Amino acid sequence: MTEAYAAVDVIVAKRDKRELTDAQIDWVVDAYTRGVVADEQMSALAMAILLNGMVPREIARWTAAMIASGERMDFTSVGRPTTDKHSTGGVGDKITLPLAPVVAACGAAVPQLSGRGLGHTGGTLDKLESIPGWRASLTNDEMLAVLRDVGAVICAAGDGLAPADKKLYALRDVTGTVEAIPLIASSIMSKKIAEGTGALVLDVKVGSGAFMKTHERAAELARTMVALGEDAGVRTRALLTAMDTPLGLTAGNALEVRESLEVLAGGGPADVVELTVVLAREMLEAAGVRGPDPADVLADGRAMDSWRRMIAAQGGDPDAPLPVAAETHVVVAERSGVLSRLDALAVGVCAWRLGAGRARKEDPVSAGAGVEMHAKPGDLVTAGQPLLTLHADEADRFTRALADLDGGVEIADAGTVVHRLPLVLERIGG
Repeated sequence: MTEAYAAVDVIVAKRDKRELTDAQIDWVVDAYTRGVVADEQMSALAMAILLNGMVPREIARWTAAMIASGERMDFTSVGRPTTDKHSTGGVGDKITLPLAPVVAACGAAVPQLSGRGLGHTGGTLDKLESIPGWRASLTNDEMLAVLRDVGAVICAAGDGLAPADKKLYALRDVTGTVEAIPLIASSIMSKKIAEGTGALVLDVKVGSGAFMKTHERAAELARTMVALGEDAGVRTRALLTAMDTPLGLTAGNALEVRESLEVLAGGGPADVVELTVVLAREMLEAAGVRGPDPADVLADGRAMDSWRRMIAAQGGDPDAPLPVAAETHVVVAERSGVLSRLDALAVGVCAWRLGAGRARKEDPVSAGAGVEMHAKPGDLVTAGQPLLTLHADEADRFTRALADLDGGVEIADAGTVVHRLPLVLERIGG
């Protein structure tokens, strides 16, 4: 067939800071998906987009073209309002695990399409795959069946959903163009809109352990994604949340599942409980569901019941023991005082070195590896007290992991006031 455009003309237009037309965008996304536009050409275009940006119309059209590259799911047969959450990723961010069952127990349906971890940020599917028997890959019919029966499903996105994004995501990762806000926003929102949820809450992380290090960049990304969702008819809002310190007291796959179970049992770290409840309330409000309060549902066991049914429906054994790493190493406080800093990036990279994360998407991960934290910033500590326990399957991983922790843990004099950011920094949209 004769192509409508030449890829080089589209690249040159964006290189020269011109706006791409709707027709150019439709063609280049489709042609790249078909293999007509080569990887090196799309790499050049992605770099031009990173350097010169896109106006809202271009971003919206790019997102629509990515959606059009595949199928769209339809959950109207589920029989209750659908609502979903997306996090931009952080350290110790296990919120999806307690959040999906608590929202389901409150009366909404949660079709949660999740991903795997890359680098220092953990992946929801990696965490859940530490549960014996649990499987991430479901057909559309299986996904619908779990959603109808349980009210929540957490699974991998199928190959038919926004295939253009899958191809472009891998390219951005190796060409230094991951940070382009138009491409981040369209990547996230094309999948969420194609997924077919009626409402969406975005958890945009800010801080050292987050993809967006500054409040300004995080807010720009959040506003862009909220606009894309609203334009597509999805009720969308975003929360900017702090990621200067890890969430909860664990970073690692089975370790985070164990902590999530504590939350579902009515306990768990205060910050994990707080963010779970805040996001659940936002999701239910966006979906128009007026049910019980999520805090009550966590406390009385209804969320745990939903969790057990959800895990069992995907082949998992909710009563099976979770994997445990073969080796541990305890990091102790070098002096007494106040823990003044526990840097999220340092802890995340440490967990990655221990085997909890991957450098490339095809790498395996260790279910039992990770970091257990025994104190949070602002806590009093005494010399010799355990601060962290490192878990790994091989003891030779500890040396590199400890090197990556260097400078990430600081103890100040007793009496020092440690200023922690509030968990929720800003709300956008809705």
